[in-house]
Amino acid sequence: MLSEPSAATVRATLPAVGAAIGDIADLFYRKLFDAHPELLRDLFNRGNQASGAQRQALAGSIAAFATQLVEHPGTRPDVMLDRIAHKHASLGVTAAQYDVVHTHLFAAITEVLGDAVTPEVAAAWDEVYWLMANALIAIEERLYAQQGVVAGDVWRAWEVVSRTEETADVATFQLRPADGAPAPAFRPGQYVSVQVELPDGARQIRQYSLSRAPGSALRSFTVKRVHGGGAPDGEVSQQLHSHVRTGDRLRVSAPYGDLVLKSANAPLLLASAGIGCTPMLSMLEHLADSGHRAPVTVVHGDRSPADHALRSDHALFTAELPDAAAHFWYETPEQGHPADRTGLVDLTGVTIPSGTHAYLCGPLPFMRAVRTQLLAKGVPAADIHYEVFGPDLWLAQG
Repeated sequence: MLSEPSAATVRATLPAVGAAIGDIADLFYRKLFDAHPELLRDLFNRGNQASGAQRQALAGSIAAFATQLVEHPGTRPDVMLDRIAHKHASLGVTAAQYDVVHTHLFAAITEVLGDAVTPEVAAAWDEVYWLMANALIAIEERLYAQQGVVAGDVWRAWEVVSRTEETADVATFQLRPADGAPAPAFRPGQYVSVQVELPDGARQIRQYSLSRAPGSALRSFTVKRVHGGGAPDGEVSQQLHSHVRTGDRLRVSAPYGDLVLKSANAPLLLASAGIGCTPMLSMLEHLADSGHRAPVTVVHGDRSPADHALRSDHALFTAELPDAAAHFWYETPEQGHPADRTGLVDLTGVTIPSGTHAYLCGPLPFMRAVRTQLLAKGVPAADIHYEVFGPDLWLAQG
């Protein structure tokens, strides 16, 4: 909890800091990478830095945390903190790195806000920072302990045992631990970080959802080749698609992620778009394997049936459940596809059982639209869960 003097100062300065937070985040990253170029090379996503997405996410999370402290002083934004901590744990972030961030973040705050940063203002925002940082450090320590790893050492070598071309731009890689030790347990919906060495020597990291259910000695993740469309192509997805074959080795983290099934017996809605189907496939296969009997509504949107990765599995696992229905929307459907399933996902004609817990994954506009429709159908906001591939801009965009 923020001390009373600091709470008053943060409340008074929050509008000014909020207005400048984008400039602060931009300058912070420039200072950080000037001092520690290895962080941009081997830890931070260079694509997200180039697009500005990471800066938006940082600004949004700081503003959201500070606002929570002053408007709801007895609570903490645990959902946001858990999501950030899981991502940090998958990267192996250490407590010492929070000191590095603090140094460059507060240098940026002072430079951007100038004389407005009095000793009282600096002390108040320092308190905000360490409340957030220490909360994240504590969660991350717990996550590391659960996986039996230590901070900064989450990586193992895995061997690719098969590769399947799902669509023209989507491939599934199946791996086993190179050391022969058992694969770590995971929960359906979680992801792993994959570290890939690029031609310039950088070891870039991306997160990929595990796309099959737990229970096998092997692990599968599915990668969509990212085409820039005017921006640079995705350098890691291009490297995986172009160069990684059976017998190759990859460095893969322990599994993390907070989009996991939270109620074993409730009606469920699993909604996805594009490559966002991957965590839903893991959940769906797990539900089929475990004999889930409550209603399950499966919703997916894609450009066309040919673009719908893992389409047959999507339909097969749904059919294995005793009370489940799949609804697929395509912008460019095959001949004979229902007219009311053409275009963007529209839940108007889809029955959502009372007590449904919803899980969403896909582009942000898709998740916003589906969440709005679910709220209108009476699904409580607390029962709608989501996963963002990349920086969480939901917070940054309000």
